[in-house]
Amino acid sequence: MKRSEINLAIKKAKAAMEAINFKLPYFAEWGPEQWNENKDKIDNIKEVMLGWDVTDFGTGDFAHVGAVLFTMRNGNLYNEKAGVPYCEKAIVFMDDEKQVIPYHFHNNKTEDIINRGNGIMEIELYHSTPDGKIDYETENVEVYMDGICCTVKAGEILEVMPGNSITLTPGLYHRFGAKKGSGNLVAGEVSKINDDNLDNVFADEQKRFSDIIEDEPVLHPLCNEYDAISR
Repeated sequence: MKRSEINLAIKKAKAAMEAINFKLPYFAEWGPEQWNENKDKIDNIKEVMLGWDVTDFGTGDFAHVGAVLFTMRNGNLYNEKAGVPYCEKAIVFMDDEKQVIPYHFHNNKTEDIINRGNGIMEIELYHSTPDGKIDYETENVEVYMDGICCTVKAGEILEVMPGNSITLTPGLYHRFGAKKGSGNLVAGEVSKINDDNLDNVFADEQKRFSDIIEDEPVLHPLCNEYDAISR
């Protein structure tokens, strides 16, 4: 992704969150200079990867595949003294091109994905096979939506309206994003500790963090860039 594309995506995400009065921590506004000024105070933030995360999963097609995320709380599975024993994120999708996060499941993490407001969230589910592939043979999936167990057809598009949520358990393939024409979606995640480096299994080969072409100055560093800017 180009840095200009990342900067613009963050600006649009901030506007979408502001539209529903969803507020972020103060360090969401820090630029590289402020991060560098505070480099002696941010060890915990760096370790649990709080902050902005913009990715197209290596596709080069951010308009259709990807999202803007902001991690507000997280911990470390291998260091109980770092952060907290849970994770919370905001996830923003632009609806004009039906942007989605591609099919994946988690080895460890159980998560609630919540429609925080503005748009309609669409999500598709499949079981996974023992070798980690999508299970196209099993017809139905049982899933909890706001505490109620629902049986849905595998691959069916489920709509999650503002204020509602769906619980995703380990091994459950999911793809989700904004319903086209419903508005820019602000979703949320509340989950067990998030480990983007080891816990994600994608149906197709993906890169969790995008390579970046530096075509303009950094607006806000991403959560995997703090070491580079605080030297």
